[in-house]
Amino acid sequence: MQKIPEIQELFAEAGKEQWNALFSQYETDSRVGVQKIVEQYRKKLAAIEREDVRLEKMLSYEKKYGQEYSCICGIDEAGRGPFAGPVVAGAVVLPVGLKIRGLNDSKQVSPARREELFEEIQEKAISVGVGVTSPARIDQINILQATYEAMAHAVQDLDVVPDLLLNDAVTIPQIPIKQIGIVRGDAKSLSIAAASIIAKVTRDRLMIEYAELYPEYSFESNKGYGSAAHIEALRKYGPCPIHRSSFVHNYVGGER
Repeated sequence: MQKIPEIQELFAEAGKEQWNALFSQYETDSRVGVQKIVEQYRKKLAAIEREDVRLEKMLSYEKKYGQEYSCICGIDEAGRGPFAGPVVAGAVVLPVGLKIRGLNDSKQVSPARREELFEEIQEKAISVGVGVTSPARIDQINILQATYEAMAHAVQDLDVVPDLLLNDAVTIPQIPIKQIGIVRGDAKSLSIAAASIIAKVTRDRLMIEYAELYPEYSFESNKGYGSAAHIEALRKYGPCPIHRSSFVHNYVGGER
């Protein structure tokens, strides 16, 4: 009779395509340890199948438009709301049908997993573009126009020319490419989700670099958003060069 550690190793080394055969082989083994292994891998298989369904659903827009358009690009941004730092946009063209496990709206993914997904997207995407609009430019033209500008720069940064843009909710002005705005698109389109990861991780890394220059504001933790500690620092030290004057003027020089 096989020992339980041997059975554990057998499951661990088998591919998920082989698990059902192993379930049939060991489901009648009365040993509690064996049944725990079978149950463990049944749960793993169920989770994989749920993820496959989710990813297939998130490719619905890419499939819908894929017969008409040959190069589909997802667009999203990070940093519209913070008091400090740039707004960053990501543009991603994925290979047709590519599924990256765990890829989702960046807000639904842990920081550590976002970093892993960022590297996987960079490795597997056909092309990745990034656009950055500075705090000074945000103050000059307003955050909405600055977001459009960052998105346009992200498209221009691509190594390919897309013929369709899938955008998270917005339509970017003065871009001669067909665009589809999808409300909550980062949770509905894999291409937009990939762009959201690129934008978020890129911006977070920039804010961590800024934290070394301006340690008073704890940018490494708040990423420029208006936390209580950030507002307190603003009132104590005033704004630094990467603060958005149009966002923080109510918090500087006394009570709001």
